[in-house]
Amino acid sequence: MPPMKNTSRSNFYISIICFIIICTLPGAANAQSADEMAIRLVLQKQINGWNNGNIDQYMKGYWESDSLMFIGKNGPKRGYKSALENYKKSYPDTAAMGKLGFNILQLKRLSPEYYHITGQWTLKRSIGNLQGYFTLLFRKIKNTWLIVSDHSS
Repeated sequence: MPPMKNTSRSNFYISIICFIIICTLPGAANAQSADEMAIRLVLQKQINGWNNGNIDQYMKGYWESDSLMFIGKNGPKRGYKSALENYKKSYPDTAAMGKLGFNILQLKRLSPEYYHITGQWTLKRSIGNLQGYFTLLFRKIKNTWLIVSDHSS
């Protein structure tokens, strides 16, 4: 292979330096990654709360508002308190709760304020396993990502 000319070598080094600068600049790509990591952390905290038998901790991932929307097999319901009561009624003890797992199928940024998540949930339980799918709408409220709408089946 013939030696590189000085201009070719200079262009090569300039390209490498530009690539490094572009990859390390703060901007939309890095902000998006930070938002995605924050949302994944919310979901992980929900899993941890659930798996510790703590529905109140699990619910911290939801917007504590009368406008929270939850859609399940019984149709749409509104309100944080309604969702909390429904979870406590449907899962009265750790045997009913089992161990929760999420498999995120898609995490899509809709805007700087909203993300749409599609995933699969599983409950491993001694009384019989359950599984299904969910779509979540996350909204950044007061610099915190929270679920404002949950459709689980």
